[in-house]
Amino acid sequence: MPIHEYVCRDCKKHFEVLTTSAQSSETIKCPKCKSLDVTKTISASNFRIGSGRPTIPSGALSGCSSKSGFS
Repeated sequence: MPIHEYVCRDCKKHFEVLTTSAQSSETIKCPKCKSLDVTKTISASNFRIGSGRPTIPSGALSGCSSKSGFS
């Protein structure tokens, strides 16, 4: 199940949702204000293509990355 990032258009809260393939984006609610007026945002990739094999960037698993995934 993929994790998608959303932003609430009402309160501007950024949040992530673990979704199923059957779940519609119209059913995603903001966890702060419960609004259904949310937009899916573009996320940064969590791996890099290096010399030979994909690698996970340092700090990616530590929870120290920014909300958008860009450092």
